[in-house]
Amino acid sequence: MNKKLAAALSGGAVLVLALSGCGGDDSSEKLNSWAKEVCDEVQPQAKKIEAANTSIQKQTSDNSTPADVQKTDSQAFQDMSDAYKAIGAAVTKAGAPEVENGEKKKADAVKELNGISTSYADLKKQVDALDTKDQGKFADGLKDIATELDKLGQSGNVALNKLQEGEVGQAMAKQESCKSASGSPSATNG
Repeated sequence: MNKKLAAALSGGAVLVLALSGCGGDDSSEKLNSWAKEVCDEVQPQAKKIEAANTSIQKQTSDNSTPADVQKTDSQAFQDMSDAYKAIGAAVTKAGAPEVENGEKKKADAVKELNGISTSYADLKKQVDALDTKDQGKFADGLKDIATELDKLGQSGNVALNKLQEGEVGQAMAKQESCKSASGSPSATNG
């Protein structure tokens, strides 16, 4: 059962790694500076999310006790919530990119990131509330959480993608910290 949870979770890492941009050409100096600031802040958060995913996947063996699974999942959801909140704060701090509709794109992306953060915080509350003494109830509870994770993974990252369109994505693609954030092999959508 917990394997489904791990598969649903691995989709979550994709959200952050979407911030790593695509290949591109020249951009203005201000845009490059903005991209560097955001990428430098995103990289440690992307690693935090990847580590949280990895910890959950390690805890998916069938012989893990419900208490172990609960503890690991709870910490992972907290880490993910914190990471998405920090990425939202980084985008806020960097300000709007100097592109058409930059302010709206920034505001939408921050709103989306904060929403994802809240969703992971809610999942942490759900996993903390599960009854670890009853294996059946615990498994049912994990199914519900996996369903929520699936929705979270599929809800997409429309605003993040919009933020990174065109010149912004090109500027981000040039940043070393964004390149290394996107080089993660475990960011497969499960």
